[in-house]
Amino acid sequence: MVSIHLSALKNLSCCLAVGGTLLLSSFTAVAADNYWQAIQQKGVLRCGAAPAAPYVMRDPKTQQYSGYFSELCRDFGQNVLKVKVQFVDASWDTLVAGLQSDKWDLALGLNQTPERALAVAFSTPAQDYQISFLVNKQNPKVNALGNKLADFDKEGITFAVMSGTVQDKTISAAIKKGKIMRLPGNDESRMALMARRADVLVDASDTNHLFAVANPDWAKEVLPAPALAKQGVSFGLPRSISEADMDVLNIYLTQRRATGEIDQLVNKASQEANAAK
Repeated sequence: MVSIHLSALKNLSCCLAVGGTLLLSSFTAVAADNYWQAIQQKGVLRCGAAPAAPYVMRDPKTQQYSGYFSELCRDFGQNVLKVKVQFVDASWDTLVAGLQSDKWDLALGLNQTPERALAVAFSTPAQDYQISFLVNKQNPKVNALGNKLADFDKEGITFAVMSGTVQDKTISAAIKKGKIMRLPGNDESRMALMARRADVLVDASDTNHLFAVANPDWAKEVLPAPALAKQGVSFGLPRSISEADMDVLNIYLTQRRATGEIDQLVNKASQEANAAK
């Protein structure tokens, strides 16, 4: 009889353990499926924002955020989720970590990379990204070069890039002979090019293109061959987000991109960035 009772107890214990696991999995699934609902209950969408025009910009006087990813986050929060939108100061080195530690709900303007995909989930791209070079046409060291990466990768050529970005990682892996100057922001990188402390500015093609258009007397954009880091630029979210909740944001972005609204936001942000200079 004792052995029968012990066997029964063991079976009961196993059933409780399995049941507890299933119950925990059920709670986890519910939590994952309710990402936007939880934000709606809190009444605020937190947007992790690292300034880099035209994606994210912050007015130093008013501390107000602009840029096309800022506008998308603001519109999604206010008009889709119907909540307040709060921008949280971040840097490119902390965007992923802040998302993992629940400092913000969305990370703005993240390039899709396999390494980042191990840590965060990506929305569908709001825009496509490619690295380009900006050069001074009056600089004899680069004015006669072609568009091949090998044309620029020479001793005596200095590349200015914003530290911690995809541009930094990509150019660091590609350049073998040239010198890389890592600077904290876009302003410092552009100033280095304008002052000829650097020969090449390495940045996103949309940013470099509009800066070249705004300064036709001296600036020239080069799209290197082969292409460098052609990627989608997306919102970053926790990896635990459900497919259903991700669909909400993806449908929003797909529709706005298809109608040309995102292109309009990109142009507006780039013009604002140029005007601020």
